[in-house]
Amino acid sequence: MDGIFIGMGGGHRQMIDLKRANRHGLIAGATGTGKTVTLQTMVEGFSRAGVPSFVADVKGDLSGLGMAGSAMGKTHAAFAARAAELSMTDWSYEATPVQFWDLFGQQGHPVRATVSEMGPLLLARMMGLNETQEGVLTIAFHMADKEGLLLLDLDDLQAMLAECAARADELTTTYGNVSKQSVGAIQRALLQLRTQGGEHFFGEPALELTDLIAVDDSGRGVVNILAADQLMASPKLYATFLLWLLSELFEQLPEIGDPDKPKLVFFFDEAHLLFDDAAPALVDTIERVVRLIRSKGVGVYFVTQNPIDVPDKIAGQLGNRVQHALRAFTPRDQAAVRSAAETFRANPGIDVASAITELKVGEALVSLLQPDGSPSPVERALIAPPRSRVGPATPEERKVLIETDAVGAKYDQPLDRESAEELLAAKTQEAAAAAVEAKAEKQAAQQAKADAKAAKEAERARIAEQRAAANSPWAKMATSAARSASSSIGRQVANEIGKQMFGGGSRRRSSSGGGIVGTVVRGVLGNLFRG
Repeated sequence: MDGIFIGMGGGHRQMIDLKRANRHGLIAGATGTGKTVTLQTMVEGFSRAGVPSFVADVKGDLSGLGMAGSAMGKTHAAFAARAAELSMTDWSYEATPVQFWDLFGQQGHPVRATVSEMGPLLLARMMGLNETQEGVLTIAFHMADKEGLLLLDLDDLQAMLAECAARADELTTTYGNVSKQSVGAIQRALLQLRTQGGEHFFGEPALELTDLIAVDDSGRGVVNILAADQLMASPKLYATFLLWLLSELFEQLPEIGDPDKPKLVFFFDEAHLLFDDAAPALVDTIERVVRLIRSKGVGVYFVTQNPIDVPDKIAGQLGNRVQHALRAFTPRDQAAVRSAAETFRANPGIDVASAITELKVGEALVSLLQPDGSPSPVERALIAPPRSRVGPATPEERKVLIETDAVGAKYDQPLDRESAEELLAAKTQEAAAAAVEAKAEKQAAQQAKADAKAAKEAERARIAEQRAAANSPWAKMATSAARSASSSIGRQVANEIGKQMFGGGSRRRSSSGGGIVGTVVRGVLGNLFRG
């Protein structure tokens, strides 16, 4: 198969050349003009050519790709008649191999990415941060990378921001102003992101792109359908996720130039959400990715109601164009018609501006890249009918398709390995324990010092008390009395000893040598008793 049949226009088959399918494209048109059916037909064609695709299912209708159409369906008569008009002799109903994905894990396999993989630029856009807050967020990412802290989920990022606030003075000196007010604003934005379901998206196991680029056993490309009906309630989360996915494809896939057919075709439905309120830097990033990702073998097709939703420098890279009817009721609608008409290669037989407002449901203006790379002249074409069901699959059918696809239960159970939150919490606990220990040691030292001081004061008090007691009148009187008593007793004892030793009968002896010796003994003994 060299191309994908889109429809019949100008008397010949309108085909997307597979070798030029990676040059991107645009499907535009007002609501109810057949835009979704065209998208379904293109997705089926890529699948039959062995090219996997990724598409967001905004309304739930594309889930029918996994089921074959039915002759009992209300669109059968119209589609059968159209197939006959287009001479599609091989047209029959058939299902397309699908894999369902859901950021919330309810209508498909959970889709997760880590905070580190998302990066500060896309995350800031998702949270609606200003330039100052984005700068602080970038510092938090740089600090986490420098200190080996993994940012896997929103809890990790919240803990990292708290760490930045605690070290604001240090970081301001090194990286620039980090105010606690900016950190607080980011924390509040994180809380809003959680309420939008962001906590389901960030974490592990992270999506592996190889699971998107797959073919089934018969060689048909698998269609990856993102359930986006609930996600559309959080448009920034929706747009940022798809941009992240596109950026991951760009970063991880090798350069292959222009392959014979794309490795993956990426359909970005409700494309205006990607560019609404987008900063110039973000638009530049999208433009760069779209311009360069074709050499990775990826084709990007924007699906939107109004072609002017896509900025000019990006729209200029969209080679394959299918334009359904537009309404020209307002000045903006009229400007969109003129803009769309100017993007096509002119065809003398078609007044493009008038034709855009006159197209019937199932008709479109088509201009596709030719084998030489030039766009074909615009033609008014009848779009080929799809082969799968037009309308949503039932919940029971979706469940069976999910349980029997190649992904299995790979992403069903979340992982929570050690990352920034746990490491910073452990660091905080260690610091708190060290602070408690230091405080206890300080208190013990203070208590020992106080005890030593008290003991010294008590010793001084005891000595002072003794001195005071020794100098009191009563103490002096007692000392004097004790000395007098000891002196009297001493003399008496000395006299008795003298009498016993030298006798005391005659006065004459007393006055001789013995009397002298007795006197000496009495004096010695008296001194002893006084001492």
